[in-house]
Amino acid sequence: MPKRATRNSQPHTSRREFLKKSGKALGGVAAAGAAGKLTLEQSAYAAGSDVIKVGVIGCGGRGTGAAINAAAADKGVRIVALGDIFEDHVQSARAQIQKAAPDQTAVDDAHCFAGFDAYKNVIASDAQVILIACASRFHPAYVKACVDAGKHVFVEKPHAIDPPGVRALAGYCEEARAKNLIVASGLQMRHEPGVVECGNRILDGAIGDIVAMEVNFLRAPYVIREPRPEWSEIQFQFRNWYHFRWLSGDDVVQSLIHPIDICQRLMGEEPPVMAHAMGGRAQLNDKKFGDVFDHTAVLYEYKNGVRLYGFVRTQYNCFNEYSVKVFGTKGRAFMIGQNYIEGATKWEYERKKGEPGGHQMEQNHLFAQIRAGKIFNNGLYMVRSTLAAILGQMAAYTGKRLLWADVEKSNWAYEPAVADFNTEPPVKPNEKGIYPVPIPGETKLG
Repeated sequence: MPKRATRNSQPHTSRREFLKKSGKALGGVAAAGAAGKLTLEQSAYAAGSDVIKVGVIGCGGRGTGAAINAAAADKGVRIVALGDIFEDHVQSARAQIQKAAPDQTAVDDAHCFAGFDAYKNVIASDAQVILIACASRFHPAYVKACVDAGKHVFVEKPHAIDPPGVRALAGYCEEARAKNLIVASGLQMRHEPGVVECGNRILDGAIGDIVAMEVNFLRAPYVIREPRPEWSEIQFQFRNWYHFRWLSGDDVVQSLIHPIDICQRLMGEEPPVMAHAMGGRAQLNDKKFGDVFDHTAVLYEYKNGVRLYGFVRTQYNCFNEYSVKVFGTKGRAFMIGQNYIEGATKWEYERKKGEPGGHQMEQNHLFAQIRAGKIFNNGLYMVRSTLAAILGQMAAYTGKRLLWADVEKSNWAYEPAVADFNTEPPVKPNEKGIYPVPIPGETKLG
């Protein structure tokens, strides 16, 4: 059975030295980054804490939520810069963050950035920590820009949407490690208290050896944008990016990645060796649903014989469930929502009143480590869990049994390589307003 993963040890750095280093630009973005050097006189807290300046790239619901979580995590946090390709997203985020954390919001008009260069401006500000939560196709490039500029980075899932993106991300994480920069993952179930404790017990043998796992992410469609006459086709796709494969990576990569990541931890971060899958579109035949699948089932096989059965669906009027079920030789465990174990060992997690969930805890942990002057890097599980999700999605598109080793080195990538509002949409609707989707057995990827 896999041993419990341990954190990488890093030399201890004092809080003040850590923040001082955090503020120094390492070049590559803009000279303005040099202004990030922390002025300790500005930290007027009774406990002697220092200000930590935070910038946000991607001002939709998750980016706004991450900023609010960051402010709640540490009273010294100041949100100082916001960027998104859409101006209305920036203004909405500023209003929401201001309402939630008025004393920690310091974003003037000059630090509200819109357009496809907005990320550069956020990074070039005096922010020391950058939160990335934009359309997923941009995640690897924006991580690189942060690392090049000497900024600590938190990046939402999925961390890439195709194999070349994953390989690039792995390299950027190593560059960050060499520069003593934090790279923190938005796979928040790693921080959900009940899930963490249940996982600890499984890894300590509470259900014996793991035999099989089942994960479900079944729910109605969400984050849907209806097309508007004033939007061009490419603007509509960026507005509705979750429902376009070239921007989101589809739903195994967007949603099922969360329970897959929980299972990856239980497997000691060892990846599956192969996967086969089935999926397609059965219900969501309307332009607003883009070109993603509305149902997918994936079977992963691990080297030790363990099988992981994964199901994801976005359809109306169907059974819904979000779960991880782990079956062992001495019992079984249920994770997400209620966390309990039955069999030879009986245990149930008792959630404390007011206990934060995973989204808040991931920011609590990030800023607690910053306060302690500790560098950490989530690159290993960011890369492996993301590629595991991509493996399943590619198997569903092609209808083939795919090997991890082949997908890991695959050069298949979503096109176009560079995109903005002048880009020719890589997928277009037919005369009925319906976008084509992959056809298993016919679709080939690289």
